[in-house]
Amino acid sequence: MAVATDNLIERSSVIISVFSTTPGIGKTIVAINLATGLAHEGYKVCLCDLDLQFGDVLNYLKLSSTNTVAAAQRAYLDHPDNFNIRNFLTEYTQGDVTFSILPAPLYVFDAYLIDVQVVTTFVNQLNYFDYVILDLNSMFSALNLAMLDLSTVINYVGVIDFLPALKNYKVGYDTLIRFEYEESKIRLVENRADSQKLIESRDVERLLGESFYHRLPNDYPSVNKSINTGQPLMFAAPDSKLTKSFDDLVGLYTNRPKSMLQPEEQSTSGGGFLSKVKGWFGF
Repeated sequence: MAVATDNLIERSSVIISVFSTTPGIGKTIVAINLATGLAHEGYKVCLCDLDLQFGDVLNYLKLSSTNTVAAAQRAYLDHPDNFNIRNFLTEYTQGDVTFSILPAPLYVFDAYLIDVQVVTTFVNQLNYFDYVILDLNSMFSALNLAMLDLSTVINYVGVIDFLPALKNYKVGYDTLIRFEYEESKIRLVENRADSQKLIESRDVERLLGESFYHRLPNDYPSVNKSINTGQPLMFAAPDSKLTKSFDDLVGLYTNRPKSMLQPEEQSTSGGGFLSKVKGWFGF
Protein backbone atom coordinates (compact mmCIF):
# COMPACT_ATOMS: atom_id res chain seq x y z
CA MET A 1 0.00 0.00 0.00
CA ALA A 2 2.80 2.44 0.86
CA VAL A 3 5.38 3.47 -1.73
CA ALA A 4 8.63 5.16 -0.66
CA THR A 5 9.67 8.04 -2.91
CA ASP A 6 12.50 10.43 -1.97
CA ASN A 7 11.98 9.73 1.73
CA LEU A 8 8.27 10.59 1.42
CA ILE A 9 5.75 7.83 2.05
CA GLU A 10 2.73 8.26 -0.19
CA ARG A 11 -0.39 6.55 1.11
CA SER A 12 -3.96 6.20 0.04
CA SER A 13 -5.62 7.47 3.21
CA VAL A 14 -8.78 6.09 4.73
CA ILE A 15 -10.88 9.20 5.40
CA ILE A 16 -13.41 8.82 8.21
CA SER A 17 -15.83 11.70 8.70
CA VAL A 18 -17.60 12.05 12.05
CA PHE A 19 -20.93 13.66 11.29
CA SER A 20 -24.26 14.31 12.96
CA THR A 21 -27.29 16.48 12.34
CA THR A 22 -27.54 17.31 16.05
CA PRO A 23 -24.97 19.42 17.95
CA GLY A 24 -23.72 18.41 21.37
CA ILE A 25 -24.02 14.64 21.01
CA GLY A 26 -20.32 13.79 21.32
CA LYS A 27 -18.90 14.08 17.79
CA THR A 28 -15.60 15.53 18.97
CA ILE A 29 -15.25 12.85 21.66
CA VAL A 30 -15.79 10.20 18.99
CA ALA A 31 -13.29 11.86 16.62
CA ILE A 32 -10.56 12.28 19.25
CA ASN A 33 -10.87 8.75 20.56
CA LEU A 34 -10.92 7.28 17.05
CA ALA A 35 -7.71 9.16 16.27
CA THR A 36 -6.16 8.04 19.57
CA GLY A 37 -7.08 4.40 19.09
CA LEU A 38 -5.84 4.26 15.50
CA ALA A 39 -2.58 5.96 16.49
CA HIS A 40 -2.19 3.48 19.35
CA GLU A 41 -2.46 0.68 16.78
CA GLY A 42 0.58 2.16 15.04
CA TYR A 43 -1.16 3.98 12.20
CA LYS A 44 -0.22 7.46 11.03
CA VAL A 45 -3.28 9.61 11.84
CA CYS A 46 -4.39 13.19 11.26
CA LEU A 47 -7.47 14.67 12.94
CA CYS A 48 -8.95 17.67 11.10
CA ASP A 49 -11.20 19.92 13.18
CA LEU A 50 -13.59 21.21 10.53
CA ASP A 51 -16.27 22.45 12.90
CA LEU A 52 -15.05 25.87 11.80
CA GLN A 53 -17.04 28.08 14.15
CA PHE A 54 -17.03 25.99 17.32
CA GLY A 55 -14.26 23.43 16.86
CA ASP A 56 -12.99 22.29 20.24
CA VAL A 57 -10.30 19.68 19.62
CA LEU A 58 -7.43 21.87 20.86
CA ASN A 59 -9.35 22.94 23.97
CA TYR A 60 -10.36 19.36 24.71
CA LEU A 61 -6.73 18.21 24.59
CA LYS A 62 -5.49 21.35 26.39
CA LEU A 63 -3.32 22.35 23.44
CA SER A 64 -2.74 25.75 21.89
CA SER A 65 -1.57 26.64 18.39
CA THR A 66 -1.84 29.46 15.87
CA ASN A 67 -1.39 26.95 13.04
CA THR A 68 -5.04 26.56 12.13
CA VAL A 69 -6.93 25.83 8.92
CA ALA A 70 -7.45 29.60 8.60
CA ALA A 71 -3.71 30.30 8.86
CA ALA A 72 -3.06 27.50 6.39
CA GLN A 73 -5.50 29.02 3.91
CA ARG A 74 -3.83 32.45 4.14
CA ALA A 75 -0.43 30.89 3.49
CA TYR A 76 -1.75 28.79 0.63
CA LEU A 77 -3.40 31.74 -1.12
CA ASP A 78 -0.27 33.89 -0.69
CA HIS A 79 2.27 31.28 -1.84
CA PRO A 80 0.56 28.23 -3.38
CA ASP A 81 3.75 26.92 -4.98
CA ASN A 82 5.65 26.81 -1.68
CA PHE A 83 2.80 25.62 0.50
CA ASN A 84 3.10 22.46 2.61
CA ILE A 85 0.19 21.45 4.83
CA ARG A 86 2.63 19.73 7.21
CA ASN A 87 3.73 23.16 8.44
CA PHE A 88 0.25 23.79 9.85
CA LEU A 89 -0.28 20.59 11.80
CA THR A 90 -0.10 20.37 15.59
CA GLU A 91 1.14 17.18 17.23
CA TYR A 92 -0.57 15.46 20.15
CA THR A 93 1.68 13.01 22.00
CA GLN A 94 1.11 10.98 25.13
CA GLY A 95 2.83 7.73 25.94
CA ASP A 96 3.21 5.73 22.74
CA VAL A 97 0.38 7.64 21.01
CA THR A 98 1.09 10.44 18.55
CA PHE A 99 -1.27 11.94 16.01
CA SER A 100 -1.46 15.19 14.06
CA ILE A 101 -4.20 17.83 14.26
CA LEU A 102 -5.31 20.45 11.76
CA PRO A 103 -7.09 22.83 14.17
CA ALA A 104 -10.22 24.87 13.53
CA PRO A 105 -9.89 28.69 13.26
CA LEU A 106 -9.24 30.53 16.50
CA TYR A 107 -11.80 33.24 15.68
CA VAL A 108 -15.39 32.81 14.55
CA PHE A 109 -15.13 35.43 11.80
CA ASP A 110 -12.33 33.41 10.17
CA ALA A 111 -14.78 30.55 9.68
CA TYR A 112 -16.74 32.60 7.14
CA LEU A 113 -13.60 33.12 5.05
CA ILE A 114 -12.73 29.45 4.62
CA ASP A 115 -12.93 28.29 1.01
CA VAL A 116 -14.32 24.81 0.35
CA GLN A 117 -11.94 24.07 -2.50
CA VAL A 118 -8.93 25.10 -0.43
CA VAL A 119 -9.93 22.75 2.40
CA THR A 120 -10.45 20.00 -0.18
CA THR A 121 -6.90 20.62 -1.37
CA PHE A 122 -5.62 20.39 2.22
CA VAL A 123 -7.34 17.06 2.87
CA ASN A 124 -6.02 15.66 -0.41
CA GLN A 125 -2.51 16.74 0.63
CA LEU A 126 -2.86 14.67 3.80
CA ASN A 127 -2.75 11.48 1.75
CA TYR A 128 0.53 10.42 3.37
CA PHE A 129 -1.44 9.55 6.53
CA ASP A 130 -3.00 6.12 6.93
CA TYR A 131 -6.18 7.60 8.42
CA VAL A 132 -7.60 11.10 8.23
CA ILE A 133 -10.43 11.82 10.71
CA LEU A 134 -12.74 14.73 9.88
CA ASP A 135 -14.68 16.26 12.78
CA LEU A 136 -17.53 18.07 10.99
CA ASN A 137 -20.24 20.40 12.25
CA SER A 138 -23.93 19.52 12.33
CA MET A 139 -25.05 20.96 9.00
CA PHE A 140 -25.45 19.94 5.39
CA SER A 141 -23.17 22.83 4.39
CA ALA A 142 -21.15 23.11 1.19
CA LEU A 143 -17.98 22.26 3.14
CA ASN A 144 -19.53 19.24 4.84
CA LEU A 145 -20.91 17.89 1.57
CA ALA A 146 -17.47 18.24 -0.04
CA MET A 147 -15.88 16.41 2.89
CA LEU A 148 -18.52 13.69 2.87
CA ASP A 149 -17.80 13.23 -0.85
CA LEU A 150 -14.11 12.72 -0.04
CA SER A 151 -14.79 10.34 2.84
CA THR A 152 -14.19 6.63 2.67
CA VAL A 153 -16.60 6.18 5.58
CA ILE A 154 -19.25 8.44 7.12
CA ASN A 155 -19.61 7.84 10.86
CA TYR A 156 -23.16 9.14 11.35
CA VAL A 157 -23.48 9.66 15.11
CA GLY A 158 -26.69 10.11 17.07
CA VAL A 159 -28.14 10.04 20.56
CA ILE A 160 -31.63 8.61 20.20
CA ASP A 161 -33.23 9.38 23.54
CA PHE A 162 -36.56 10.99 22.61
CA LEU A 163 -38.82 11.42 19.58
CA PRO A 164 -37.50 14.74 18.23
CA ALA A 165 -33.97 13.29 18.33
CA LEU A 166 -35.16 10.21 16.45
CA LYS A 167 -36.88 12.35 13.81
CA ASN A 168 -33.74 14.48 13.41
CA TYR A 169 -31.58 11.37 13.03
CA LYS A 170 -33.89 9.81 10.46
CA VAL A 171 -34.21 13.02 8.43
CA GLY A 172 -30.41 13.30 8.39
CA TYR A 173 -30.01 9.67 7.32
CA ASP A 174 -32.63 10.02 4.60
CA THR A 175 -30.86 13.16 3.38
CA LEU A 176 -27.56 11.30 3.12
CA ILE A 177 -29.30 8.65 1.04
CA ARG A 178 -30.94 11.29 -1.17
CA PHE A 179 -27.49 12.77 -1.80
CA GLU A 180 -26.70 9.31 -3.19
CA TYR A 181 -24.09 8.27 -0.67
CA GLU A 182 -23.87 4.50 -0.72
CA GLU A 183 -25.49 2.89 2.29
CA SER A 184 -22.35 0.79 2.80
CA LYS A 185 -20.38 4.04 3.21
CA ILE A 186 -22.67 5.29 6.00
CA ARG A 187 -21.97 3.72 9.39
CA LEU A 188 -24.67 4.36 12.00
CA VAL A 189 -23.13 4.93 15.43
CA GLU A 190 -25.37 5.32 18.47
CA ASN A 191 -23.82 7.24 21.35
CA ARG A 192 -25.03 6.82 24.97
CA ALA A 193 -26.75 3.68 23.74
CA ASP A 194 -27.47 2.10 27.13
CA SER A 195 -28.82 5.20 28.87
CA GLN A 196 -32.39 5.16 30.13
CA LYS A 197 -34.72 6.15 27.31
CA LEU A 198 -38.16 5.47 25.91
CA ILE A 199 -36.93 4.51 22.44
CA GLU A 200 -35.23 1.17 22.00
CA SER A 201 -32.34 0.76 19.59
CA ARG A 202 -34.05 -2.08 17.72
CA ASP A 203 -37.04 0.15 17.04
CA VAL A 204 -34.70 2.79 15.62
CA GLU A 205 -33.04 0.20 13.39
CA ARG A 206 -36.40 -0.99 12.10
CA LEU A 207 -37.48 2.56 11.36
CA LEU A 208 -34.26 3.34 9.50
CA GLY A 209 -34.10 -0.03 7.78
CA GLU A 210 -30.44 -0.29 8.79
CA SER A 211 -28.59 -1.72 11.80
CA PHE A 212 -26.24 0.29 13.98
CA TYR A 213 -22.62 -0.30 13.02
CA HIS A 214 -21.59 0.32 16.62
CA ARG A 215 -23.21 1.35 19.88
CA LEU A 216 -21.23 3.36 22.42
CA PRO A 217 -22.37 3.04 26.05
CA ASN A 218 -23.23 5.97 28.29
CA ASP A 219 -20.33 6.71 30.65
CA TYR A 220 -20.57 10.28 31.90
CA PRO A 221 -17.97 9.94 34.72
CA SER A 222 -15.30 8.76 32.28
CA VAL A 223 -16.13 11.45 29.73
CA ASN A 224 -16.09 14.10 32.45
CA LYS A 225 -12.67 12.90 33.64
CA SER A 226 -11.40 12.90 30.06
CA ILE A 227 -12.53 16.50 29.49
CA ASN A 228 -11.25 17.76 32.84
CA THR A 229 -7.80 16.21 32.37
CA GLY A 230 -7.53 16.99 28.65
CA GLN A 231 -6.77 13.36 27.85
CA PRO A 232 -8.36 10.83 25.51
CA LEU A 233 -10.30 8.12 27.31
CA MET A 234 -7.48 5.63 26.78
CA PHE A 235 -5.40 7.62 29.29
CA ALA A 236 -8.08 9.26 31.44
CA ALA A 237 -10.14 6.12 32.08
CA PRO A 238 -8.32 3.09 30.63
CA ASP A 239 -10.58 0.49 32.25
CA SER A 240 -13.95 2.10 31.54
CA LYS A 241 -16.60 0.42 29.44
CA LEU A 242 -16.63 3.39 27.05
CA THR A 243 -12.87 3.14 26.49
CA LYS A 244 -13.24 -0.54 25.66
CA SER A 245 -16.12 0.19 23.34
CA PHE A 246 -14.03 2.77 21.47
CA ASP A 247 -11.32 0.12 21.22
CA ASP A 248 -13.89 -2.14 19.56
CA LEU A 249 -14.90 0.63 17.15
CA VAL A 250 -11.26 1.14 16.18
CA GLY A 251 -11.00 -2.61 15.70
CA LEU A 252 -13.85 -2.52 13.21
CA TYR A 253 -11.81 -0.15 11.04
CA THR A 254 -8.61 -2.17 11.37
CA ASN A 255 -10.23 -5.64 11.10
CA ARG A 256 -9.10 -6.46 14.63
CA PRO A 257 -11.27 -8.78 16.76
CA LYS A 258 -13.42 -7.18 19.44
CA SER A 259 -12.03 -6.87 22.95
CA MET A 260 -15.45 -7.10 24.57
CA LEU A 261 -19.11 -7.61 23.79
CA GLN A 262 -21.18 -4.74 22.52
CA PRO A 263 -23.54 -3.08 25.01
CA GLU A 264 -26.34 -5.49 25.75
CA GLU A 265 -29.13 -5.37 23.19
CA GLN A 266 -32.38 -4.06 24.51
CA SER A 267 -35.48 -6.19 24.26
CA THR A 268 -37.88 -5.83 21.36
CA SER A 269 -40.89 -3.70 22.17
CA GLY A 270 -43.41 -6.00 20.51
CA GLY A 271 -44.33 -3.46 17.85
CA GLY A 272 -46.60 -1.24 19.93
CA PHE A 273 -44.15 1.60 20.44
CA LEU A 274 -42.73 1.20 16.92
CA SER A 275 -46.22 1.53 15.49
CA LYS A 276 -46.67 4.80 17.39
CA VAL A 277 -43.32 6.07 16.14
CA LYS A 278 -44.22 5.24 12.56
CA GLY A 279 -47.50 7.04 13.00
CA TRP A 280 -45.66 10.09 14.34
CA PHE A 281 -43.48 10.07 11.23
CA GLY A 282 -46.53 9.77 9.00
CA PHE A 283 -46.18 6.23 7.67
